[in-house]
Amino acid sequence: MDQIYEQDLRITPSLSDADGKLGYYNAFGVCMDVAAIHAQLLGIGLYELARRDLFWLTVKTQLRFFERPRMMERVTAQTWPDQPGKLRGNRSYRILRGNAILIAGKTEWAVINQKTKQLARLDDVYPAHMEFGVPPASPEPFARIQDSFGNEPPYASYTVRSADIDVGGHMNNTAYVRTMLGSLSNDTLHNLNIGKIDVVFRAPCFEGDVLELQQRKNENCLEIRMSKNGDTVILARIE
Repeated sequence: MDQIYEQDLRITPSLSDADGKLGYYNAFGVCMDVAAIHAQLLGIGLYELARRDLFWLTVKTQLRFFERPRMMERVTAQTWPDQPGKLRGNRSYRILRGNAILIAGKTEWAVINQKTKQLARLDDVYPAHMEFGVPPASPEPFARIQDSFGNEPPYASYTVRSADIDVGGHMNNTAYVRTMLGSLSNDTLHNLNIGKIDVVFRAPCFEGDVLELQQRKNENCLEIRMSKNGDTVILARIE
């Protein structure tokens, strides 16, 4: 069994942003898509798990941007699961031009039993013969983001729309990233010269929910809190 799934990819206009490069949000979508394909090839995709009343949950995600490929450029997207823990495990991602790493990152996943609402043991989810010998694409830890935005007033709000909802019935994890980045102007995104984005997912959202966004700036990063009814939905750090 191949440990690494690999897919050739052209950066089409639908994947590109105002800079004519793979959009930051779109990069998260590419990673989600190749992860879903690889999971299905391993026999642990959406429909296979649904037959066991199980569902994949995104806990945290991180992408580091060394260089974003240009529109219409051909690249290679790779993914593989890292050695998992008991209840949580990471999946690695890379986007390459030849042997040059353009983007690297990871997502921390868990699997929930939809009947019991308990997390499933990952050694009961991955195939028994699965090997985990490939080094992680992003060995550094996920960012620790303090959920203490004090009295910072919201700078934007967003109503969750039907287009944000995935097959799980809630807001897709990439839609949070799109909403967060979409709350910033193109000039801001361009001037940030983003090197890394971390996102921590705290609670699900549903169609019609109204989200409020707060931000705080540190020396070399912008941190964003998204909440509904005062409860944290996601925390993010843009470096």
